[in-house]
Amino acid sequence: MQSIPSSPETLSSSLSNSQRQVQADLSDVLDQQHWPRVLTDAVRHAVLLGGKRVRPALCYAACVAIGQPINAAARRAAVAVELIHCYSLVHDDLPCMDDDVLRRGQPTCHVQYGEANALLAGDVLQSLAFEVLTSTAFEQISDLSDPQIQLQQVKALALASSRMVAGQVLDLQAEQQQLDEPSLRQIHLHKTGALIEAALKMGAVAAGQPVGTEKMQQLEQFAQALGLAFQVQDDVLDVTATTDMLGKTAGKDQKLQKSTYPSLLGLAAAQQLATHLHQQALDSLSTWPDSADGLRQIASFLVARQS
Repeated sequence: MQSIPSSPETLSSSLSNSQRQVQADLSDVLDQQHWPRVLTDAVRHAVLLGGKRVRPALCYAACVAIGQPINAAARRAAVAVELIHCYSLVHDDLPCMDDDVLRRGQPTCHVQYGEANALLAGDVLQSLAFEVLTSTAFEQISDLSDPQIQLQQVKALALASSRMVAGQVLDLQAEQQQLDEPSLRQIHLHKTGALIEAALKMGAVAAGQPVGTEKMQQLEQFAQALGLAFQVQDDVLDVTATTDMLGKTAGKDQKLQKSTYPSLLGLAAAQQLATHLHQQALDSLSTWPDSADGLRQIASFLVARQS
């Protein structure tokens, strides 16, 4: 694969290239599975029917930012993190959670295939993520797997998955409560930020960046600011965008009486906070070379997006 372009005008094509690559890799992985037909259909519905593929794009961009071309380890990590994300969406939409009927402009998995099959589809997506991550998928003779890299990636994704679940528990407990900003921040650092951080770490590890280095710490700071900025913008769009624009039910946070950044701070202040967090993310990469421009551009896209 080619490295991610660095000029702002190429951002759309860059993300499109990332989307095409991970879509092809996801399809390839799913084609190799031999499950009962209803499970196969439910999984393909959950995974292949659209999505911005932000986390895979961040994984690719982190690999390039460290100075390496996108390799098999980065491609496996991109697939794995997207499978975990899709599993989380399937479970998040269930009647026992957010009870949503629309996702990515399509009926949610449990609406289309039944609650039990949706639950099992989420379960198998989580298992499949780690199966892919520890496989030899996408390898070529010059690009063989490194067990140490795979181990570090597995640890990063497993920790992120646990944190994401903890964030979901905190989010459910917070319904019909008015939280303060530190409590809301804690929920979203887990529920949203953990998987974004894992995507970036796994991409950097794929490029050979050791864990615990200054660069990895800066990447973690970038991830935390970006994850919060992403969530703040998501909260803003729940207020300002339509269901057709979002591809999911607009106004759901208010209906569930969830604490959000607009409800806590007001819409204008929430928008200002997203801008501030975006700048924090960029500042954390201030010493990084032009190879990190892909990360910078994705950060700008996520804060400026309208869907």
